[in-house]
Amino acid sequence: MLVLWAKYIKYEGGTMQPILKINNLTKSYENTHALKDVNLEIEKGSIFGLLGPNGAGKTTLIRIITGIKLPDEGNFVLEGSNNKNFDTLCKQIGYLPEERGLYGEMKIIEQLEFFGQIKGLSRKEARSKIDYYSARIGIDGWYNKKAKELSKGMQQMVQFTSTIFFEPSLIILDEPFTGLDPINSDKMIKEIHELQKKGITIIFSTHRLEQVEEICQNIALINKGQIILEGKISEIKEKFKKNIYQVETKDSSKLAPTSDFEVINENTIRIKDANSKTNNILTQLMQQAEIKSFTEILPSLTDIFIDIVSSNTGGKNE
Repeated sequence: MLVLWAKYIKYEGGTMQPILKINNLTKSYENTHALKDVNLEIEKGSIFGLLGPNGAGKTTLIRIITGIKLPDEGNFVLEGSNNKNFDTLCKQIGYLPEERGLYGEMKIIEQLEFFGQIKGLSRKEARSKIDYYSARIGIDGWYNKKAKELSKGMQQMVQFTSTIFFEPSLIILDEPFTGLDPINSDKMIKEIHELQKKGITIIFSTHRLEQVEEICQNIALINKGQIILEGKISEIKEKFKKNIYQVETKDSSKLAPTSDFEVINENTIRIKDANSKTNNILTQLMQQAEIKSFTEILPSLTDIFIDIVSSNTGGKNE
């Protein structure tokens, strides 16, 4: 059994307890396991990255959390509501799917008010919250446009607004930056951080790992229906580092290898023994040249993702 414990994090209100607990979730399609005995805890107020290659099982997990699908075995609890309390969960969760779900012939304001009423708000309550978030995000000038008249990026910003304006306990964003230009991507990232400050929990699923590094504190990597890596991004990078350092010299001297390190290319070295003291290595380098900087190169999430998934090949999930 694989157990995922998301680490405690802090937002402006302080350290929070878990908001979501997933217990032994299993889901199969014919003879294929989409999820295999998955256990997960996510802390309230965190931004949590759910990663995995295509067909890994992350979409199935999201659909179970949102009530679109039922598990074969296991359950989950979101702030005291279990996976059978569909009406309550509907009001607690905001979900931005990868596929767009706007009604092409409806005006934007009509759609947003309709979505608000589905979430249990009165029309007046919905309009107040819609106006607030629409102004922040920059879609308030599109109220009277029909969805089909908007570009893909504009539609994505409207759908993002519809996901967050009722301020649910949990927001799930599946590939939220699809179709967005850098300006709107930046707006969305800033809004995600503002939601976190309010204590709202966000599950962020994407293939763009550079954005995961930018906005998430903790991640889980799922492959073939199982969690194969989890934890704080900083701790994961430390775990998978390869003892590679970038060395900058004052006179652009090329470094020569020693018994303690090898030279990868020009001024990039790899320490042979991970237990070697960097002060000793630096002393050796200073005998070769005047050192301006000595910086450890940590692997990117992309590098780690490729290495781990490549070593866990075989099998396919939906």
